[in-house]
Amino acid sequence: MYHVIFLSLKLMFERKRQTFVSIIGVSIGVAAFIVMASLMNGFQKYFIEQAIDLNAHITLKVKPDNNPQEIVKLFFGRDTIAKVYGYKPKEEKDKITNYKYIIEKYSPSSDILGIAPHLTSQVIVRYGTVEKAGNLIGIDPVLERRASVIDKFITNKRLNDLLSDRNGVILGRLLAKDLGIDEIGKKVIITTPNGNQQIFKVIDFFESGITNLDQTRVYVNLRTAQSILERPNEVNELIFKIKDVNMAERLAKKIHNETGYYTESWQYAYKNFLQIFKIQNYITYMIVFAILVVSAFGIFNIIMMTVMEKKKDIAILKAVGYEEGDIIKIFVYQGFVVGFFGYLIGSVLGYSIQEWLSSVKIDVEGLVRSKGFILDRSVVYYIYGFFFSIIFSVLASFYPSYKASKLNPVDIFRSG
Repeated sequence: MYHVIFLSLKLMFERKRQTFVSIIGVSIGVAAFIVMASLMNGFQKYFIEQAIDLNAHITLKVKPDNNPQEIVKLFFGRDTIAKVYGYKPKEEKDKITNYKYIIEKYSPSSDILGIAPHLTSQVIVRYGTVEKAGNLIGIDPVLERRASVIDKFITNKRLNDLLSDRNGVILGRLLAKDLGIDEIGKKVIITTPNGNQQIFKVIDFFESGITNLDQTRVYVNLRTAQSILERPNEVNELIFKIKDVNMAERLAKKIHNETGYYTESWQYAYKNFLQIFKIQNYITYMIVFAILVVSAFGIFNIIMMTVMEKKKDIAILKAVGYEEGDIIKIFVYQGFVVGFFGYLIGSVLGYSIQEWLSSVKIDVEGLVRSKGFILDRSVVYYIYGFFFSIIFSVLASFYPSYKASKLNPVDIFRSG
């Protein structure tokens, strides 16, 4: 065994430059995989965690009926092919009639941690001459805490002020910024779709890091929302916080079947983003795969050239008793060594890039906001990097090794 390893290393050191280039190629592939996977998954995990924390695991609401062909099919039969040119939406009250019963029914469930009612509506928020659209959410602060982690995103932790100050409002940080408000205590005017206006005092800010939410969220007391919207004792949404977020789909279906209301899990609410994340992952892995394939071709070329140049040496080895398996091992070991050292250097390089990225302080503005790059520094990427580098390197070296093992020493000696 040792003589096989010795011969393998000797052949490698005879071609130092080419071996070094092969190791660098594998290193770049491993480092690229570690850094890209860390960046992509870091961003995705951050977004999903924020989305799960900020939004309901399950949302129960009234689903508007937007199928104008349904009434035609009900009257003329399901097989009817109809085209509707004019349609007036069904006048359906956007409210959950028995929401208190639903809360009482599901609150004792061991799978459900909390349920909170919402009354939501689109509104216009005005400060001075500046007007911005917002999404008004009337909440009960006590129940809201059980069904979400809203406190985590309230800047000054003054959510309880909504209980004592019915004219208090919590604005999304970006919405407040767009209005020109940078401190609490300012007065804003909120106009509802039915034309009602009311003056509110800004008591805190909501800052989640997700741009879309921070630009639109407007929290007020539930009773105040019912009053200004002229909908006493009404809610149009229930949010559920559950113990296991992966059970959201199943529980949503169960609640829908039992209540008859439309329910939506967090996975369904964010399905577009989850699809985008899948595409991002495919692109990342394809790029890394391409880098490793190029590196593998480099290893293949170097070992193939070695085999071509060392035909006489291989013939001598076979003449003195080396088996085909020994010849294969000599060259496969070279691929393994290149892959192993490529992995070591690539891991150090990837780790160094991660350290540098984590130290960079920049304002990232987009789907999410942060003060720097969001990294997922899992050791799993290093383990995957090890297997990828070894597998690609060994596979690249196997064919030249096989060709070398099949050389006939008699033919080589005759050819001179």
